[in-house]
Amino acid sequence: MPRIRETLSAGRADTALPAAYRLCRRVTRTHDPEVDALIRLMPPVLRRPCWALWAAVSAFDDLVDGPDASAAERTAQAESWIAALEADLDSGTSTDPIRRALVDTAARWHVDLSAVRDGMLVTRDDVRRRSFDDWAQWHAWSRGHVVPTFELLRDLFGRAGVPVVVRLDRQASYERFLDSTRLVDTLTDLAADRREHRLLLPREILEQFPGAEDDLRQGRWSTAAADLVAELTGIARRWVTQPGLTLGMHPGPAIVVDAFADLLLAQLDAVEAAGPALLHSQARPSSVTLARIFVPARIRSALAWSLTPVTVPPNPRRPTPTVPRATARPAVGESRSQPPPGHPTGCRPPRISAEALPAHVAIVMDGNGRWAEHRGLPRSEGHRAGVTALHEMVYGALEIGLPHLTVYGFSTENWRRDTGEVEGIMSTLRKGLDDDPFRDLDVHLRWSGNPEKLPADLVESLRHMETTTRTRTGLTCTLCFNYGGRDEITRAAATLARAVQAGDVDPDFIGEDDITRHLSFPDMPNVDLLWRTGGEQRTSNFLPWQSTYAELYFTPDNWPDVDRRDLWRAITEYGNRQRRYGTAQPTSASAT
Repeated sequence: MPRIRETLSAGRADTALPAAYRLCRRVTRTHDPEVDALIRLMPPVLRRPCWALWAAVSAFDDLVDGPDASAAERTAQAESWIAALEADLDSGTSTDPIRRALVDTAARWHVDLSAVRDGMLVTRDDVRRRSFDDWAQWHAWSRGHVVPTFELLRDLFGRAGVPVVVRLDRQASYERFLDSTRLVDTLTDLAADRREHRLLLPREILEQFPGAEDDLRQGRWSTAAADLVAELTGIARRWVTQPGLTLGMHPGPAIVVDAFADLLLAQLDAVEAAGPALLHSQARPSSVTLARIFVPARIRSALAWSLTPVTVPPNPRRPTPTVPRATARPAVGESRSQPPPGHPTGCRPPRISAEALPAHVAIVMDGNGRWAEHRGLPRSEGHRAGVTALHEMVYGALEIGLPHLTVYGFSTENWRRDTGEVEGIMSTLRKGLDDDPFRDLDVHLRWSGNPEKLPADLVESLRHMETTTRTRTGLTCTLCFNYGGRDEITRAAATLARAVQAGDVDPDFIGEDDITRHLSFPDMPNVDLLWRTGGEQRTSNFLPWQSTYAELYFTPDNWPDVDRRDLWRAITEYGNRQRRYGTAQPTSASAT
């Protein structure tokens, strides 16, 4: 985008902070006037950080998409920009005006830019010619782009005293809405992507329209190409239209979301009206259409913010580096994780072959309360001691390279327990999230459960935990909290029914994969080993869909008494079992 480079050149001479923010505002207004209009629906105190964020994303996209440089040169430029941002964050300022405003925003609002950095790494990789086999791969790529920016915007609203609550029973709707922004952008940018020899669509949809892919790449507006675009705009419309998405939100953010949805629909109208011209230039809504969206939205937002006290942050906290940059931050692309602490006894993990290592271990962490009672302690002390055992399991899983670990922390039936014990469990979880014991480990933390009955602040902390660890690839550790297996399947069925009603799924062809795709985590592999401590021998409504062929393993020790060595023993026992998945056991004759 040459316009950004020209604007940057004009603004570099003045590096004063007010001038830096003014430059960010001009970049946003020039490059993304519709985004600028959305930002102006926010309270004035949030506009400057939003302009800084969007100008930084736009400037970075400009580097990646620059037509005047080779792919290798663009990749190098992108990595240099990210490295410079990290150095600027360490020093607390920047000679680049856009990064100066972004660094000031991070310090002033006390926000973590690591998710934005990770999103930029995804954008950097777009220099390569990406391809997607199916919608699942496309969704993962889309969310890597979009989610970090939107989550940072949510964080900014929260720090201004206006939390943007997304009900987790609408999490699928939220994610699909964010996917719509990427799909609308893809349709809008068909001409530019074609010139870059990119077609950012899954093969799953391209194969439904034979010949359309070649026609689009060659700039031919054929019947197949027109039908494909019509199908994609229809999909995007369904994704944009998510009833109840803003339910429970403050009116101010809700007005912004509603205006954004109207803008996306107007953009789709422009795509449909463009026809063959879509392959040669961007289609944009008319100024009249934009006025119809934003004029009434500005009136409503002004009223909403006039009735809302907004928190203005104090003077920014400036970082004080205590170590050289070379050791303070890893280089771009390097892992930020540290190895887990060793076991206090010095014992090392056993050698387990890849064939004998399960892909997914699930644990019912039972016996916390009994452990405490046997010691004359309140049951809440048992839950606190159980946290240490959980840390041990994570350390042990990392040491042997286990890909997935899922633990049962609190069931939907556990609300029947004493109120004091339940409050103690909630308090223990809050403290665990605040302490962030895995911050330096390569652990992606996730939460599976029902948000109903849970305190809003706890739900938000669980959601934040997922967002901030989403790019880690070592161990995926899922905490099942306020979870019930039947509840998960019931909610999946309800979501699937809505998909059938919307026309996204043919009810005559529903299979097991359709149910799986609508569970909390469709990418969660089947459980290979289900282990329960505490002496009980039942699965207690834990992952019934994923555990149909799990090997069951029961041990008598209460959960606080186990450590990583018990995990290694369980996995060693698993490796000695023969898994047949319904086949007959081989006879001695057939085995020879």
